[in-house]
Amino acid sequence: MAARYTDTSPWANTPITRDYLDIFTIRSVSIASDDFLYTIQPQYNLRPDLLAFDLYGDPALWWVFTQRNMDIIQDPIFDFVAGKQIYIPKNSSLSEILGL
Repeated sequence: MAARYTDTSPWANTPITRDYLDIFTIRSVSIASDDFLYTIQPQYNLRPDLLAFDLYGDPALWWVFTQRNMDIIQDPIFDFVAGKQIYIPKNSSLSEILGL
């Protein structure tokens, strides 16, 4: 039986073939006019999951920061450092993007 990834998962759009996850299909988090510029605070250094929990109530949405800032964050953990500025989608925009 094939696994089914949730709508909030970065793998939700990746096809599953014969019980195996296929080549990763990137979930686009497009630029919106209401995104806000955020400077990563020391308590979130190397911890995008903590920021996702504080902003969205779900630590599993850590991947949103990388997808929205692909030109700034190549490694989702080690590039997530205090002092770096990233764009963050508002909760309402993210719900629309993810189809929630």
